[in-house]
Amino acid sequence: MARWQPNARGRLERAAFELFVEQGFQATTVPQIAERAGLSTRTFFRHFADKRDALFAEEHAVPEQAARIIAEAPASLGPLQIVADGFDAVAAAQFSREKSYYIARHRIIQSDDGLRERQLRMPAALVEALRTGFEHRGVDPVDATLAAHLTATVFSVSIGRWLASPSDEPLAALLRDTFDRMRRTASS
Repeated sequence: MARWQPNARGRLERAAFELFVEQGFQATTVPQIAERAGLSTRTFFRHFADKRDALFAEEHAVPEQAARIIAEAPASLGPLQIVADGFDAVAAAQFSREKSYYIARHRIIQSDDGLRERQLRMPAALVEALRTGFEHRGVDPVDATLAAHLTATVFSVSIGRWLASPSDEPLAALLRDTFDRMRRTASS
C-alpha cells in the first residue's frame, strides 16, 4: 500500500464517495475505502471515526465561514445585510465542485436514515454560528436568533431548489432569490 503518498485524508474521502456512489452507503465497508485509497484501515481511523465522517468531512466549513464573514463585516451592516452580502462568497467557497457531485451526495444521504439525521446537524450548527456571531456584534439576542434561523432556512430552501433544478442557475443566484422571497413573505 502506498502509505507515503500525500493527502491521505482527501484520498480517503474521495474513495469513500466513489464507493458510496458505486455500491451504496450500507454496502461499503471501511476496509474497502482504505483499499481503494491505497491506505490501511488503521490510517482510515486516524482521520475518521467511521465511514459517515468521510462523507461529512467538511460539515464545519459553512458555519466557520459564516462566523468569519460576520466578524469581518463593517459595523454599520445589520444581520440580514451581512448575510445577503455573503452569498457569493459562501457559494463559491463551499459549493465549488460540479453540481453533479452535490446531487450524488444528496442521493447518498437520502438513502440512509442515519445520514439524513446527521445532515440535520448542519443547519443547527449554522444557526448557532450565526446567532453567536450576531450577538458578538451587539445584536439583540432575539433578533440574532431570528436572523440566524431565517438564514439557515434560506440556505436549506436554496440548496434544495438548486439540487432539484435541471438548469445551470448558480447557487448564489438562488440564494439571493430565496432571500428576496423570504423578505417579501415576511413583509406581507
